[in-house]
Amino acid sequence: MTVPFGEPAAAAVARLGSRYHSAYFASDPLAATADGVPGYDDEMPDPSRDARDRVANELGAIADELATVDDGALAGEDWLSHQILARLLRYEHDARVHGLEEVAVTASVAGAFPGIVGIVPLANVSTPDGAQAYLSRLAKVGEFFDRLGSRHVQAAAEGRVPTALGVQQAIDQIEGYLSTPLHADALLQPASGSVQAAAAELVSGLVRPALARHRDILADRLLPVGRGDGQVGVCHIPGGAEGYRSAVRRHTTTELSPDEIHRMGKDLVAQLRVEFAERGERVLGTGDVGEVLRRLRDDPSLRFRAGSEIVATVTDALRRAEQAVPDWFRPYDIAPCVVREMDPAEAANSVLGYYLAPAADGSRPGAHVINTLDPHLRPRFEYEALAFHESVPGHHLQIGTAQRMADLPEFRRFAYLTAHGEGWGLYAERLSDEMGLYSDDLARLGMVSFDAWRACRLVVDTGMHYHGWSRQQAIDYMRDNSALSDVNIANEVDRYIADPGQALGYMIGRIRLRELRDRCRAHSGEAIKTFHHEVLSHGTLPLDTLDVQLSRVFPTG
Repeated sequence: MTVPFGEPAAAAVARLGSRYHSAYFASDPLAATADGVPGYDDEMPDPSRDARDRVANELGAIADELATVDDGALAGEDWLSHQILARLLRYEHDARVHGLEEVAVTASVAGAFPGIVGIVPLANVSTPDGAQAYLSRLAKVGEFFDRLGSRHVQAAAEGRVPTALGVQQAIDQIEGYLSTPLHADALLQPASGSVQAAAAELVSGLVRPALARHRDILADRLLPVGRGDGQVGVCHIPGGAEGYRSAVRRHTTTELSPDEIHRMGKDLVAQLRVEFAERGERVLGTGDVGEVLRRLRDDPSLRFRAGSEIVATVTDALRRAEQAVPDWFRPYDIAPCVVREMDPAEAANSVLGYYLAPAADGSRPGAHVINTLDPHLRPRFEYEALAFHESVPGHHLQIGTAQRMADLPEFRRFAYLTAHGEGWGLYAERLSDEMGLYSDDLARLGMVSFDAWRACRLVVDTGMHYHGWSRQQAIDYMRDNSALSDVNIANEVDRYIADPGQALGYMIGRIRLRELRDRCRAHSGEAIKTFHHEVLSHGTLPLDTLDVQLSRVFPTG
């Protein structure tokens, strides 16, 4: 199909962007709810291969039509829309073709069950339509897990099997959920009264039995054939090597090879060890990197004592950042941000925290969701950097700003590319030091540890999925080169196993953002505000497209 005769190029891009937006969120209505996009709260994804193929074909058809649009006839935001849409279509199509999600059985944040528990309770049931949508979605959760189990079995018959450890962790997670009293079920939390009673019937009669069936499939059909800890990378499954290269392109928006990224990561880790030594001497009285990491990881005085302390730390950091924003950013009218504790059903194998976008209609604020499970195992020095990454000046400022850009087409206000999105979150951690937001030198040492963590990702993600590293090799490398606790290292490595390539976007994006800022000589005053505006105000951008846009704004950079 080609663009209708006589249709202006800008109108064609707008039409195709709207078509992509609808196709993407129709295929993943949970993502729509998480991103605050209205109209999908009554639906569940269809995880079957047939649905995957239908969506891939639709995205491919949109891409083919977009390719007939002359981007030379476009300027300004219309040109950016064309560039962004072309990349989104390519990446989303290829992800579905390679289908790596069908081997991603995990209890980590990348898993199916944590996604359900984290997103379904976001439902707004304050209106009759909202309550009905919530109940309609609950009624479809059981079918989702039945289809998901069938797809895993189908993939396993072709030798595309998940890791045995991921399967066992998912089994344990589901069993923990099923043992929870119904009145405490996370899926019932949005509702009260008659709506909650109706939801309880759906959860007890449909959702929990389906999860029990799903657990049995995992235990009986997948666990016996699961990959061992020595073969956790997707390079060990049919089609995995090609799928990984595609994932690397998608998450970094570059043509860097896995091997190039692996070497880049090792160089960065070496550089950060020098900074560990310098800051460790100042804070801990030793420049021996091994001793610095040991002290940070093992000193009980550096741990929290209660979950309430974690909440207070990240909330205080968020409020300090909000006060400092006007000196570094143009004014934006964005939704508020709150701090929320992760549900226990999700927390055991999950990450330190994550961000949930506000609802587009203003019914829900943005939220920094934090893991407060076992606070005595969680280092105090990590959580300020985490707050700046997930809330302000990180994801909340970034996503909240994009959502409110009314002049942008809808697909751009809600689209997401890892290198731009997570690159900004990681950039925000170092920017917060420039802004004077860290409370002390220990918290700044936590910032360095977070940098080392993301540099290690470049090594261990490519190590497992491209070079064939074992899970233990990845854990050992992160333990030798970051101050993350043992439990967080294990959870992180399991997340990288389940979501190949995603972890690469953070540091690749951050490096490029800093390079572009230095080229633009944007260090203070109006220059830094303009630089930040260009990074934030166009929605998500491939890194090379951002480069072109900044060259227009800073032509003598």
